[in-house]
Amino acid sequence: MDNVDLQVLRQITQWQAAGHQVVLGTITRTWGSAPRPPGSAVAVRDDGLIAGSVSGGCIEDDLIDKARAGVLASGKPQVVRYGIDADAAHRFGLPCGGLIELVLEPVLPHTQLPALLQRLEAGQRVRRVLTLATGAVDLQPATDADELALDDTTLVTHHGPSWRLLLIGAGQMTQYLAQMAGALGYQVLVCDPREEYATGFEVP
Repeated sequence: MDNVDLQVLRQITQWQAAGHQVVLGTITRTWGSAPRPPGSAVAVRDDGLIAGSVSGGCIEDDLIDKARAGVLASGKPQVVRYGIDADAAHRFGLPCGGLIELVLEPVLPHTQLPALLQRLEAGQRVRRVLTLATGAVDLQPATDADELALDDTTLVTHHGPSWRLLLIGAGQMTQYLAQMAGALGYQVLVCDPREEYATGFEVP
């Protein structure tokens, strides 16, 4: 099983192939209590269909309303904040007065999501640099020192497995553990010298 954000990228490419406009949202900062960490992604289709999540659901509901109204189709990335005060935090269902900041970007050809997806499916780690003024994207090899960063001009995100998990023994329990670890973004390696176990090991 692939991690959630990789599934979001795949869903975006399918929606675009069907002729839909899509906006990609990425959490850049959180304050207080927040359901999802920075770097989490959500995709919103022009008719309101959604993939991924950035909250418990209330922020997604607002993004869906904006997508249906055409508000998100401005053509340029924008920074939005939810929960700036206690009333807003309560309205959007953010616990303990939390605040979530997102960058919303229309998915266009220069967004390079197909190229990003191709590299991730090849097991590569990628540093993605988004220019906020134009929406242009540069893809670079990621390093261990890379962190999510947002300033007045660019958003830098890193994609691909940050952790590696080595599992010894290819039994049934290992298959379940490998599936869960893959969903959490780990690169999973399974070691078993027994050929009959290794050849029968499958993780969807």
